Amino acid sequence: MTRTTPPRPLDVTTLYPELAPLARTAVRLHPRAGAPTATDSSIGGPLLWPAGEPWPGCPEHSGPWHRGLDPVGVRLRRRILAEAWARPRAEGEELLTDEERVVVGRATEKTRIAQDGPVPLVPVAQLYASDVPGLPCPDGADLLQVLWCPFDHDPDYLPYTELRWRTAADVGTPLATAPQPSVIGNAGYLPEPCVLHPEPVTEYPAPHELPEELAERISAWEERNEEEAEEGEAGVCYQYDLAVAPGSKAGGHAPWSFSDPFPMSCPECGAGVRPLLTLDGTEWDGGSGSWRPIEDAGYDGYHFLGPARDTQLEIGRSYSMQLYVCRASPDHPHVQNMQ
Repeated sequence: MTRTTPPRPLDVTTLYPELAPLARTAVRLHPRAGAPTATDSSIGGPLLWPAGEPWPGCPEHSGPWHRGLDPVGVRLRRRILAEAWARPRAEGEELLTDEERVVVGRATEKTRIAQDGPVPLVPVAQLYASDVPGLPCPDGADLLQVLWCPFDHDPDYLPYTELRWRTAADVGTPLATAPQPSVIGNAGYLPEPCVLHPEPVTEYPAPHELPEELAERISAWEERNEEEAEEGEAGVCYQYDLAVAPGSKAGGHAPWSFSDPFPMSCPECGAGVRPLLTLDGTEWDGGSGSWRPIEDAGYDGYHFLGPARDTQLEIGRSYSMQLYVCRASPDHPHVQNMQ
């Protein structure tokens, strides 16, 4: 099934024509629980990986053991909770049985777990250029793969990430089964397999990135909107309704929220960087409900079993992670940021 973003409440460029040149196309990925294969674009699905190419591990997390969570237990906990919420319950009946409560509790307890060698990186995203319009592939490549370490890394408390660009046709014999970590540091870094429903949308910069005078005029307009709104009705908000689409997406604008924008450049050559991918564990929330796809109108998005949370990703305190790539060379290191 496709996913369709509702039309924006209004065309903001009719009010502020100076925004028109700042428009960018983003591709909302709309991940939904499924069974993707290596030939599909996905979040949390298998990667099209050459059988003869070593699987990457985290250089900072090697064996013989780590204190963390059992990934098998994490997935079992998710399954038990999903089944428990789906079954009927009598009034006053507990959500979980005694046995289930033990298993669910154990899955959240960090213990010492053996790990033979470096922790294998976890497949996070795979994007085929044929599915994602405008994906900035290097010459000859048509496939982007993102992997990360399932532990926090200093100094930004984000996972260490690796990007791989490929030409899908060059993968002769694909890897049948990827190595799995025996221990992870953060359950939110273990995505559930999701198929994607890419959809291009138009975005405008977050207010933090606008010229001060324009941002002030938009803020005054929002205040008037709020005052004129009917009782119990939310006014239109530029940042949450008109500017940057929430959720996982390719390209577009950065979703600046809890910090002000700061200059970012390639760590190798100093050239500017461009947004490549945003990974977010929630596709919409209470503040960005106007972006909820038409096909998901029956879900509020707050419950962890709703379609807005199908990836089960969680970055920090429900933030998002952005990956940026060098404008001068795709071979240079990428930059990552949390918002």
